[in-house]
Amino acid sequence: MEATIKILIYIHAFFGGIGLITGIGSLVVKKGSTLHKRMGKLFSIGMFISALISIPICWMPKHQNIFLFLIGLFTIYLVISGNRALNFKHKTKADFYDKLISGTMLFFSLIMISIGIYCQLNSVQNGILFTFFGGFGFYMTVKDFIFFKNLSKTNNWLSKHIGKMTGALIASVTAFIVAGIGLGNIIAWVTPSILGTFYILYWNRKIAPKTVKTVKV
Repeated sequence: MEATIKILIYIHAFFGGIGLITGIGSLVVKKGSTLHKRMGKLFSIGMFISALISIPICWMPKHQNIFLFLIGLFTIYLVISGNRALNFKHKTKADFYDKLISGTMLFFSLIMISIGIYCQLNSVQNGILFTFFGGFGFYMTVKDFIFFKNLSKTNNWLSKHIGKMTGALIASVTAFIVAGIGLGNIIAWVTPSILGTFYILYWNRKIAPKTVKTVKV
C-alpha cells in the first residue's frame, strides 16, 4: 500500500510541476497568443490530473487530510470553471453543467467554512485556513451565479477566465511552497492568494470597458 501511495504522490507532484511551469509561462507570454493557449492547455491538464490524484491520496492510511482533500476539489473547480468561462464568449446562457459545477463548489465551500468555525471555536491549529479558503470559494461561486443571471446584460467572460485560471495557478504555487519547500505556516498558505488577488484585480481593471466622458457645451 505504501509503495502505491508513493507512486501516486510522485505522479501528483510531476503533473503539479507541469502545471506550475506552464502556468507561470502562460502568465508571462502575451495573452491570447498561440503560445499562451498551448501553455494554458498544458497547465489545465497538469493541474487537473494533479488535483484529481490528490483526492484518493488524502483518504489513504497515514495520509488522511480533509483540508487537502477540499483544496483538491477547489483546484478542480477552478480549472474546469476557468476553461468553461471561454465558452461564454459565444453563448449567453449558462447550461446545467455550469450551474452544477458552481453549485457543487458552493456546497463544499460552506463545509469548509463550517469546519473552520468549529476549529477556531475549539482552538484547532491552522483552523482559520478552512475559513479563509472556504470564504474564497463561497465568494467565487456566488459571483458565478450572479454572472449566470446577468449574462444577457453583460458578458465579462474574460474576467471570469483570468480569475479562475489565476486561482488555479495560486493553488500550484501554494502547493510548491508548502509541500515542495516545506513551509507550512499560515503565511505560506495565505500569501500567494493575497498576491494573486491583486493580480486579478489589476487585469480586471485593465480589461474593463473604457468609459468616454462627454463634455457639455
